[in-house]
Amino acid sequence: MKRSRPEPAPKAPGRFLEIGFLRVHYIARGKGRPVVLLHGNGTMAEDFLVCGLIQRLADRYRVIAIDRPGFGYTNRPRARIWTAMEQAELIHKVLALLKVDRPLVVGHSWGTLVALALASGAWRELRGLVLLSGYYYPGRRADVTLSKLLAVPGFGDAARAMTRPAMNRLLAAQSFRHVFRPQRVPPRFEAEFPVEIAMGRTQLRASAEDASTMNAAAARLQDSYPHLRLPVAILTGDADVVVDVDEQARRLHGDITGSSLKILPGQGHMIQYSGRRSIELAIDRLMQPSRKQ
Repeated sequence: MKRSRPEPAPKAPGRFLEIGFLRVHYIARGKGRPVVLLHGNGTMAEDFLVCGLIQRLADRYRVIAIDRPGFGYTNRPRARIWTAMEQAELIHKVLALLKVDRPLVVGHSWGTLVALALASGAWRELRGLVLLSGYYYPGRRADVTLSKLLAVPGFGDAARAMTRPAMNRLLAAQSFRHVFRPQRVPPRFEAEFPVEIAMGRTQLRASAEDASTMNAAAARLQDSYPHLRLPVAILTGDADVVVDVDEQARRLHGDITGSSLKILPGQGHMIQYSGRRSIELAIDRLMQPSRKQ
């Protein structure tokens, strides 16, 4: 009986930087004024390739999408607790090494917390923020409670080790249907999104840890929102089943003076797919050379 060969590991679509003991993967395309893309929980920088946003923006900007710690091809050392503020400091160091000046930072879902932490931490001047389907204020969530158990060292590792690949694939398919609802999962996503990485043990651990610290991150950041003095565009779908529009996006719009709010009718959590044109328009508006901070 012939022994089947293991499938080759997927090739990273971007490049790597070494920052201390961390090997950070990023995707860079285009030239011009910089736009930085920060992905949400459970996904990776490659998601912005799959949805087409990187390719569209690269026609007129320098676009940099970064794999946050433990996601995609970036590792996640256990020696640190990777809070939103810790991740924001890492993003700052990546941008410094890449010589990125005054970027516009676009965050999706959990990535909005990192974007807001980067702004509130004031490590560098930002052109502005574009926040997509974000979670900004702490609340009661069943997924946070479950994730706290899965984030416990030892227990979480054992639980992930006992889950068979077939079950992981089933759970992934259910998760994708949930986050895209009410839209269908796009065929391109089904064909190109690297599920084997998303459901690998490292990324599952990172997802559990990030979900478990989500409320703490939002609680720490919320007092800084009224003090932000940079352009902020907030976009969300009114049919999002992951975050509540009124409790999150509308409330943030009220707290950040001068921010803009666009609610996309009938759209769910993954608006980088269903609402990409609206996102591009928001980015273009904040990237206008004549716009002053």
